[in-house]
Amino acid sequence: MDSPNFVFIITDQHRADYLGCYGHPVLKTPHIDAMAAAGTRFDRCYVNTPICMPNRAALMTGRIPSVNGVRHNGIPLDPTANTFVHQLRAHGYRTALVGKSHLQTMTGNPPMLKREVKRPDYRQPPAGMDDASLRDYYDERVGQERPQHWASPDARVDTPFYGFEHVDLVTDHGDQAGGDYLHWLRDQGVDPDALRGPDKALPHDYVCPQAWRTAVPEELYPTRYVLEKSRNYLRRHARWNTGQPFFLKVSFPDPHHPFTPPGKYWDMYRPEDMTLPASFHPQGAYNPPPTVRHCHEEEPGKRAQGMMAFAVNEREAREAMALSCGMIAMIDDAVGELVAELEALGLAENTVLVFTADHGDFLGDHRLLLKGPIHYQSVLRVPFIWKDTADRAHGAAASGALTETIDLPASILDRAGIEPYHGMQGRSILPLLQGEARGGDEESVLVEEDGQRILYGLDTPPRVRSLVTARHRLTVYHGETWGELYDLHQDPHEMNNLWNDPAAGAVKMDMLERLARKQMALTDRSPLPFEQA
Repeated sequence: MDSPNFVFIITDQHRADYLGCYGHPVLKTPHIDAMAAAGTRFDRCYVNTPICMPNRAALMTGRIPSVNGVRHNGIPLDPTANTFVHQLRAHGYRTALVGKSHLQTMTGNPPMLKREVKRPDYRQPPAGMDDASLRDYYDERVGQERPQHWASPDARVDTPFYGFEHVDLVTDHGDQAGGDYLHWLRDQGVDPDALRGPDKALPHDYVCPQAWRTAVPEELYPTRYVLEKSRNYLRRHARWNTGQPFFLKVSFPDPHHPFTPPGKYWDMYRPEDMTLPASFHPQGAYNPPPTVRHCHEEEPGKRAQGMMAFAVNEREAREAMALSCGMIAMIDDAVGELVAELEALGLAENTVLVFTADHGDFLGDHRLLLKGPIHYQSVLRVPFIWKDTADRAHGAAASGALTETIDLPASILDRAGIEPYHGMQGRSILPLLQGEARGGDEESVLVEEDGQRILYGLDTPPRVRSLVTARHRLTVYHGETWGELYDLHQDPHEMNNLWNDPAAGAVKMDMLERLARKQMALTDRSPLPFEQA
C-alpha cells in the first residue's frame, strides 16, 4: 500500500462559481484551473453547513454538525475528538496546519445564546453543571484561537492540535488576521497596528460595507504568510528526508469580509465588469421566503458591519464581487508558487493535491451579501478539485456527482490506505474517479444550520435543515409552517419557491420523506457498545 503525500488547500467564504474552471466570466485563476485540468473537478460539492466552525469540524471529524457537537459558531470542537488527521499521524504521517483553523472561538466575545431560566424561584444547576454537556474540555485547550491567548509575545498553539503536530496559525480574516501571523509581522520589524484596519487604510472611493484599501503590502498580507510558511514546511520536509509521508493543510483565511485585497489585487478587477446574479433583478415569478423578504425590508446598513447576511444595492454588490475576485486571484498566485515548490523539491509526483472551500457567500445573490440561514446554492456549493499522484489514472475531468464536506476526510484516508474509524459518515470519492455512480440515499446531501442569534424575522434562533438531491432542494425551518422547495433543473437561480404549489405536492412529500430517512441514516452510531448489557 503506497502512502502518498497530501497538500490540502482550503479557502474560506468561496462559492463554487468563483473560479475560472467553474465558469466565472471574468476571474482568471490559471493555477487552480491547471490543477483541475490535471485532475477531477467536482461540480456539485456541498457543505454540511454554510458556517465556519461547524463545517470545519465536519471536515476534521467526517461527522455532520449535529453529531460532532459543533452545531454553530461559538462551540469549540472537543479537543479529545477523533479526527482523520489523528489517523494519518498514527499511521506514520507528519501532519501540519498552516493558516486558519477556526475549530475554536476567535473573538473572545460572550455567547448570545444562554440557558433560559424559566423558574427563578427554583434552585438552579451549579456553575459547570448547567448544561447536558459538562464541558470538562472547556479549559485552556479550547482558548488557543482567542485574541487574549495571542496577547502574549510567547503565545503558541499546543500540539498535537486536533492531530496536527506542526501549526502556524492565522486567526480572523483580511488585514485583521492574528495568531502566529502577528508574531511573523513583528519578527520582520513591522508594527501590525500601524498598517491594519480601516483607520489606517489607503485612499479609495468604495462604499461596500466592510471594504477598505489596506495599507498592508502584498508581501506582508496573510495570504503571503500562509504561502511562505507552507513553502518553509515543504523545504524542511525535503531536508529531513525521513521517508515519512506528510499531510499539509494550507488554509487561506481569504476570501472573506472584510474585503481587503492588498496592492495590485485591490483594483485588479473592476466593479463595472462584474455580472450581477440573475436573482438580483428577478424576472417573472419570484416569491422569496420570509427570511429573504425581511432582509430586503430591513433598515439599510442595520447588519452591514456584522457577520450575517444583509441586503445590498448594485454598487455594493459589484464592489464586493470585484474585491472577492482580487482576493481569489492572490490565492491563485500563491497556489501556483506552492505547486512550483513541490516540483522543485521533487515532491510533486507523489503528492495528492486537494482544493476546496469552507462555504460560500451570497455576493449579490438575491440582493444579499455574506452568509446566513438562507440556503441558496451560492452559500452551499463550494469548489472541490482532486488531483492525484502521477502514477494514478486521470479519472474523469469533471464529475456531476453529489459530494459533501464529510466526503473529503473519508477520501483522504481511503487514498492513504487507512480504514476509517467508527462513526465517520462521509463516503470516499475514489470510486467516482473510476467511473462508479452513487445511488439511493447517496444521491442526496443533508445540510444543517443552527445559530445563536434571533434574526430575519424568526422568533427563535434558527434551526434549519435542507436536503439537496440531483434535482431539488428542500428546506424546513424549526417552528415555522412555511418552507422552501426548488427545482434546480428548471430554476437554477432558486427564484420560484414551489412549497405551496399544488402541482409540486408529490415532490414535496417525497422530499420530506427522504429528509426524514436521511436524518435517521445519519443518527450517531458512536460509541460502540462496551458489552451486551
